[in-house]
Amino acid sequence: MKKTAIVTDSNSGITQAEANALGIRVLPMPFYINGELFYEDISLSQAQFYERLDEDADISTSQPSPGSVTDLWDEVLGEYDELIHIPMSSGLSGSCEAAEMLARDYGGRVFVVDNQRISITQRQSVLDALEMAKAGMNADAIVPVLMREKLEASIYITVDTLKYLKKGGRVTAAGAAIGTVLGIKPVLEIQGGKLDAFAKVRGMKAAKKTMLDAMEKDVNERFAGHPVHIAAAYTCSEAEALEWRHEIGERFPGYDIHTDPLSLSVSCHIGRGSVAIACSRVIKL
Repeated sequence: MKKTAIVTDSNSGITQAEANALGIRVLPMPFYINGELFYEDISLSQAQFYERLDEDADISTSQPSPGSVTDLWDEVLGEYDELIHIPMSSGLSGSCEAAEMLARDYGGRVFVVDNQRISITQRQSVLDALEMAKAGMNADAIVPVLMREKLEASIYITVDTLKYLKKGGRVTAAGAAIGTVLGIKPVLEIQGGKLDAFAKVRGMKAAKKTMLDAMEKDVNERFAGHPVHIAAAYTCSEAEALEWRHEIGERFPGYDIHTDPLSLSVSCHIGRGSVAIACSRVIKL
């Protein structure tokens, strides 16, 4: 039986400490802040990131260098027969395509999975892959399951400020100014790896209700008859995150709701004060 390792990147929200506990590896995503290179959860913590964001620092995301990817793979393959690499969705970054090209030089020992996920749904893919590997399945069996399930997930996000959507060109300066005056909170969705507009409402209370309603519809209609994982994510304070988790629990009683800070690659485009809800279908083997 082959020994199969699971590798992902920090867009999954899995920290280096959590990765060590799980027995997986996490490739840290690089960020440039005012031209200086940092690595998520290595030389850049969540707190440091938001401090620089508040200072209006020039922050940009970047792809991992080919060398950092292959160095990690080489290290892992010193202990394992093969590895499954689960990067962020190709719809949000070119890092997946780059990894696929690098994998061609590994003689079938590296399997790159573009299953169109990010943040807490990407995390669930990693956990699913790990569970299957522990059950004795190898990459040839695990990868088709992950690809079959890749679109069976939803994320809804609301933002507290339109500032970063304006900076990213997703809303105009005039639209952001009017929206701020009127207290407009856009609700965004990630379906199939792309961040798109879902609704515009007035106030955070209405935005949360819109997200909960949308998720309830997904659970009852889109995933009818299938059990799902439900999770929460945030860029707000921990107290606000706990309140959001409680609100989700009231709407969806009986679920073990995992809660994580949003990965920094998403956070830099939406800023502080955001909350998100996600679900992904429970895999049936």
